[in-house]
Amino acid sequence: MRGNEANRVISVSQGGLYHCRGGRGDPVYYTEDSSDVIITEKFPSKPTVTLQPSWTQIYSGETVTVRCEIQGGEGAQWTYEWRAAKLNTPPTSNEHRIIRATESDSGGYSCRGRRDYFFTEWSDIITLTVSYKPKAKLRADNTAVPVGGSVTLTCSVNPSSSSGWKYYWYRDEKSSEALTTQDAVFHSNGQISVSQEGLYRCRGGRGNPVYYTEDSQSVRIGKTVTASNRPVVTLYPNWSEIYRGETITVRCEIHGGDTEWDYEWETNSMIKAPNQNEYRIRSASSSNSGNYRCKGRMKSSQHKTTEWSDSVTLTVSDNKPRPVLTVSPSWLSPGASVTLNCEVEHPSAGWSFYWYKAVPDLSEKSSSYELLPDGSGTAQDSYIIHGQTHTAGYVCRAGRGDPEYHTDHSQPTFVWSADVHSAASLTVSPDRVQHFTSDSVSLTCEGNFTEWRVRKFSEDGRLYSDCRRMTGSTCNINTSKSDTAVYWCESGSGEFSSAVNITVQNDGNGPILVSPVHPVTEGASVSLSCSLRTQKKYFPMCFLSQ
Repeated sequence: MRGNEANRVISVSQGGLYHCRGGRGDPVYYTEDSSDVIITEKFPSKPTVTLQPSWTQIYSGETVTVRCEIQGGEGAQWTYEWRAAKLNTPPTSNEHRIIRATESDSGGYSCRGRRDYFFTEWSDIITLTVSYKPKAKLRADNTAVPVGGSVTLTCSVNPSSSSGWKYYWYRDEKSSEALTTQDAVFHSNGQISVSQEGLYRCRGGRGNPVYYTEDSQSVRIGKTVTASNRPVVTLYPNWSEIYRGETITVRCEIHGGDTEWDYEWETNSMIKAPNQNEYRIRSASSSNSGNYRCKGRMKSSQHKTTEWSDSVTLTVSDNKPRPVLTVSPSWLSPGASVTLNCEVEHPSAGWSFYWYKAVPDLSEKSSSYELLPDGSGTAQDSYIIHGQTHTAGYVCRAGRGDPEYHTDHSQPTFVWSADVHSAASLTVSPDRVQHFTSDSVSLTCEGNFTEWRVRKFSEDGRLYSDCRRMTGSTCNINTSKSDTAVYWCESGSGEFSSAVNITVQNDGNGPILVSPVHPVTEGASVSLSCSLRTQKKYFPMCFLSQ
């Protein structure tokens, strides 16, 4: 190519090796030639990198080929350039064959082609991942062949995204010959059905030459003996719910014949059962909760087993039960007996009952418990007290099992007496049952005792153990609606006073009935009147007795 003298700039459309020189004068005087400049042409087609086989997940030891393909450039003599951080000496051909791949071959690969002064673009990067040699995983839907049936085995290679595997099956430790259709029924790739007992394993293979995974763990498949030997799981004692700390035995029973068995347990509880026919759980906890089933394996032929038993569910509650005690009647009447009833959750589940009298303990602001006559371990959940005349508190608890497990004590429950002839007494000032809100009321304990406390049982069923404002033997109350309750005194020597009902009128504009706190003797006179909060004096009204 030549240019005229005036052109210092030219345009070219062909690849090649270009240089220039200057000249002037006549004859022309020429400079030396410039340095050469290579001009290349870009090939319009972008190459593609492919893997053969087309697995992006390759395992250590496999063979894989990385190939550069240029569409439309077939038949041309291309030289190839590769970008791969792991290639110490990149090839110049269109493929790179990796024999016995290692983790160091992992990475991104891209390429481009060159022919004379033609270059393609760089291809997109394809990523190759090389991992450690995988181990096949074998799973059996059952570990014992049922009578006249078969067991399905499944072989797989993780991750599940890896592809191209065929599976090879083997029976017993020393066998290197893969199973054939004479030994098993072959289903979809990765599953077979077998009806022979033995120790099975599998492995996966792919590629050419075949690359094998490591063998799976072996799974022993046994033969199921006759259905009449199917075991049964029982709980002893057979209670539907067990409480934390109780003792329970889970037992596997196989009936029929004189066969000696080894036992296997399957459970989803956090604590696994031992391989014995009995699993004794001492001091149970919620971690023992779960489904239990068992099977037997013949000691004389370890390949022969029973079927699995049906599952039995064991539920262990971490909450220690507390019974509820009720009394009837709540208020004593002359000559009436008192019936105590103790109720526990799951009442039919083997409980015995213990009955106690609550004895005030002022030092602990609580009560101690004295066992009632013949009140130890009764089978009945009720207890009858005859001849009770004074206010008293009672408690119960329940026990069961061997060794015996005890519930917590119930909350104290009281039977009240209005008898004013007891060793301790309670006086109320002003002496009336009904009061207005914000009235000042004094409750005074009387008797030959030095220590006292006033107890209160409110309308909502709550028991209060002490008075907020206690001065000596007197409890002072500035009344509110919540002070509507039954009140009584307890001495430091364990005596109870008579009980009184106090009602606080919530309606500030309504009247109250003025009547004595304590009952009056039959035939005695009594004064009744009504009072309004706004009136200083009582006024007579008409009363209707029902």
